[in-house]
Amino acid sequence: ANWDVLACGMWTRQLGVNAGIDLPLYAVEHHYILSEPIEGAVRDLPCARDPDAAIYFRTLDDGSIKLGAFQARSTPWSAAENVPSDFAFGLLSDDWKKFAEPLAAGKHRIPALREAGFPKFVNGPESFTPDNNFLMGLPARTEGLFVAAGFNSVGIASAGGVGKFTVDWLETGEMPIDLGSVDVRRFGPNQNRASFLKVRSSEVLGLHYQMAWPNREMETGRDTRRSALHSRTSARGAVYGQSAGWERPLFYQTQDAPPGTTRVEYSFQKQNWASVVAAEVNACRNRAALFDQSSFSKFEVSGNDATKALQWLCGNNIDVPVGRLVYTGLFNERGTYQSDLTVVRLDHNRFYLITGTQQGSHDADWILRNTPEGSDLRIQDVTEEYGVVSLMGPEARTILASVTKTDVSHQAFPFGHGRDLKIGDHEVRALRVTYVGELGWEFHATLDTLPSIWDCLLEAGSSLGLVPAGTYAINTMRIEKAYRAFGHELSVDENPFQAGLGFAIDWNKSFLGKKRLEELKEAPLSKKLVSISLETDDPSITLWGNEPILCKDRPVGYTSSGCFSPTLNKPLAMGYLKHPQAEPITQDYLRQGNFKLIQDGKTFPATIHLRAPFDPSREKILQ
Repeated sequence: ANWDVLACGMWTRQLGVNAGIDLPLYAVEHHYILSEPIEGAVRDLPCARDPDAAIYFRTLDDGSIKLGAFQARSTPWSAAENVPSDFAFGLLSDDWKKFAEPLAAGKHRIPALREAGFPKFVNGPESFTPDNNFLMGLPARTEGLFVAAGFNSVGIASAGGVGKFTVDWLETGEMPIDLGSVDVRRFGPNQNRASFLKVRSSEVLGLHYQMAWPNREMETGRDTRRSALHSRTSARGAVYGQSAGWERPLFYQTQDAPPGTTRVEYSFQKQNWASVVAAEVNACRNRAALFDQSSFSKFEVSGNDATKALQWLCGNNIDVPVGRLVYTGLFNERGTYQSDLTVVRLDHNRFYLITGTQQGSHDADWILRNTPEGSDLRIQDVTEEYGVVSLMGPEARTILASVTKTDVSHQAFPFGHGRDLKIGDHEVRALRVTYVGELGWEFHATLDTLPSIWDCLLEAGSSLGLVPAGTYAINTMRIEKAYRAFGHELSVDENPFQAGLGFAIDWNKSFLGKKRLEELKEAPLSKKLVSISLETDDPSITLWGNEPILCKDRPVGYTSSGCFSPTLNKPLAMGYLKHPQAEPITQDYLRQGNFKLIQDGKTFPATIHLRAPFDPSREKILQ
């Protein structure tokens, strides 16, 4: 295949705009200064950093000292939106005022600089992406184009890996390993607006020297996408995080919540919201909770070949009766995951697809790229047209029955089914499904009706203890139930047998990746996803994901997601295990014990769970 590679640094965005491609990138001013030669400063002194002061320094051949900075806020370059085509090795104006704080920090660390002169100020533009990860891969809806740009000041450090995997990607046309964090398709058009990039880029440069806190949220470029329920959730005390530009409630500050929980205070131990989220989880497990999940990416797929095409793309059988829901993976030729999503059959050749908030651009592109040529298929992004309210918990049926005339008994409205019904006076597409492991429904409705539906459900559930809850509670409960998440448990590095999702495959049809999966089905497991709980009496300990797993004190894996489980009253995670001698993962190996987990530098005994730690028999879901 012939490829064009777009690797044009800070010119990449505007070249993309000219071609109708979103490649979010924006240049800011980045600077350092050079001192006069300093006595005793020799070239073999190490390059040093002071992360707290956001400075670095090193000696040059002539004994001068280079002092640079990664400040918390940078100055966007005035020409970043349209970088001049003839701009090469150019410098910007000196900004001693902006550099005053780093200079003071440098003089504190290196007393010899206090009396030195600084004959040179070097200020140049450097481009950054909205999330501090570079841009790599195939832009959506393009053919023969590959992008490698926006290296966020780590181009040299990343060059070897980028070169290797670019070659692999170009040779096969597919992502060779899990590079989702740098995939160009993680961004949508809303994140390529110059007004957004200008403010966001000012924050990104400084992240290189800031603490990488768990769950750290960006502070700039907020409120770019709001749910139709934003005014409702805000009035209830929602504290928001951002995903794909969407403002999503993380948790709700309540009147009796501990002081200081109106914002996240970062820590590697339990953060300040832990007790608030525990209350939301307990409410959902014992009564009911209401969630705003409008940020789901949503598509309608239609056309004469829609069923045939989706049957080829999906590992599970989607040729089901109208109204049925199907959970399925999208696989590549290697038999590993490109995505996982829920498919709802609306009509003979019309389907409603629900996928992750950040998966929208990627999934639509994968479907279009891999639909058999000549197929009559249309895919329409309806994310902005429908919002989602989820009602979950043991009291969900009682609450729903009080506001609708439709029979919502288990017999009349079984799990895995969807149908249109009215809540009050408003039509909704009700889907009996759950991502928290409780009886419940998702209600997909037009934006103009969503606030009334929210109000109606909250009022109906007030006497039954219904509370609004956020994404932290959802994440906690899905880990308790061992529900997988794309980008954590699932990626192009995992196949469904390793992930424990072999049940979601229909072997009685042809689909993309089937040949390889049939081979893998008979092969021993090289790694396996399990749930893991910590044995500790320390109430401050929680898990975040990416913690090392040990067996007999040897590294054998890592956690993919983590939390503190209020339901089980212990730290809990999911993670992948490998055998230390590269042998197959067997039941005997998993049951032998001797597992430990490292959290924040401390080692704790760990218990491996081969079934979901919470409600493994699904009794709560199927009531």
